[in-house]
Amino acid sequence: MEAALKLQQSTEESVQQPKKKHPPGLYLLFFTEMWERFSYYGMRAILTLYLTTALISGGLGFDKGLAAAIYGFYTGACYFTPLVGGYLTDRFIGKRLAITIGGLTMAVGNFILFAEQSKWGLYLGLALLILGNGFFKPNISTLVGDLYDKNDKRRDSAFTIFYMGINLGALFAPLVCGFLAEDFFKTTANGVIHYGFKYGFLAASIGMMIGQIAFNALSNRYLGNIGKKPVGKLPAKREEKQSNGPLTKQEKRRTASILILAVFVVFFWAGFEQAGTSLTFYTQNFIDRQVFGWEIPISWFQSVNPLFIVLLAPLISMLWVKLANSKTGDLAIPTKMGLGMILLGLGYMVLVLAVLQTGSDEHHVAYKAHLLFIVVTYLFHTLGELFLSPVGLSMVSRIAPVKLASLLMGVWLASTGIANILGGQIAAFTESLGYLEVFGLIGFMAILFGFILLFLSRKLVHMME
Repeated sequence: MEAALKLQQSTEESVQQPKKKHPPGLYLLFFTEMWERFSYYGMRAILTLYLTTALISGGLGFDKGLAAAIYGFYTGACYFTPLVGGYLTDRFIGKRLAITIGGLTMAVGNFILFAEQSKWGLYLGLALLILGNGFFKPNISTLVGDLYDKNDKRRDSAFTIFYMGINLGALFAPLVCGFLAEDFFKTTANGVIHYGFKYGFLAASIGMMIGQIAFNALSNRYLGNIGKKPVGKLPAKREEKQSNGPLTKQEKRRTASILILAVFVVFFWAGFEQAGTSLTFYTQNFIDRQVFGWEIPISWFQSVNPLFIVLLAPLISMLWVKLANSKTGDLAIPTKMGLGMILLGLGYMVLVLAVLQTGSDEHHVAYKAHLLFIVVTYLFHTLGELFLSPVGLSMVSRIAPVKLASLLMGVWLASTGIANILGGQIAAFTESLGYLEVFGLIGFMAILFGFILLFLSRKLVHMME
């Protein structure tokens, strides 16, 4: 979802831009990215369920602590491999070839998860998914920018359209893959329920292949020669603009402010990414998912966040524009990010109320909470996401010193990878400590860090100037 959040930033920047016709290559990249995100979020939505379901029921029978750690490592690694993939692409292979290599590798990874229900099949499949992501992720977005001149006013609008494709893929993936895994292929024999998780992985593989077939069949027609050759070294003009001297005092302050905020971002995403682990486990056992006699698949709740993003991102963008044009002016970036952390914490406080009703004993569930508890939690988390992530990306690209711009953006994105790994470790404690303690601690710490960030906001703004 991390890339989808740029939707708000792009909408905010382009809200007053005149509408012009976009090149057809944009819609080809939109389609390709939509199916790649369908593959990623579809597989991710059912991963922990597959890991923790008993062997006899179609899973691997891992304990929840190990499953959470595997999930955290997988999602975290997906933020680090693009650094390597981007480096190799710039110097040795073209972006379009990298996208094809990455897409096919991920398709094979998901297919292995479908074909081989074993530990070695799991680890090989995940390894290929992580490797393929490293080639695909850093190149598909840059190809969008390559369609336009640097000062083309359609550029921001193009990224808005492109990232809507990410939202659509993330929205429908859990619905399709989750339905196949938990409902359509569910069978009962001798009182034992068997789930069709492998068919969810197959759907993710097929989705990836659909995007790749379209991309390779139509790229010559709609992209021309864009992305065929490696970029190589930076153009001389840009190199001339980069200072070879030491950082100025102002640049040092700006760099320090980015690093300070990155620490807060790590904790935010560690809490936010519980969606695929502890929140999924809680939803599975303690949320009443019955609606008119039909039980909602657990993985479908992974579609709530992208749905709220589609609905709320334009409204949040309008809010920032309205504040910017008001007498009081827009909120400072650290202030927005602090409010985002508080909103994340409030979402967990909603869950604490649910846990107080249901308890934490998965073996003796006497009462299940209403599904609105988890929906409202995701609503608060999405609002926090929109307050924090897009403005953070915008901040780094705007204030980072020229000679450290790429490095600091890499650090900013890598902080999300660290957060995913940390989030997996936090989720592993739900079995030993209980949901009340884990959710309460995350919520309290998020709110505390949010107020600390609000307290530091004026100082950080001064450092950024």
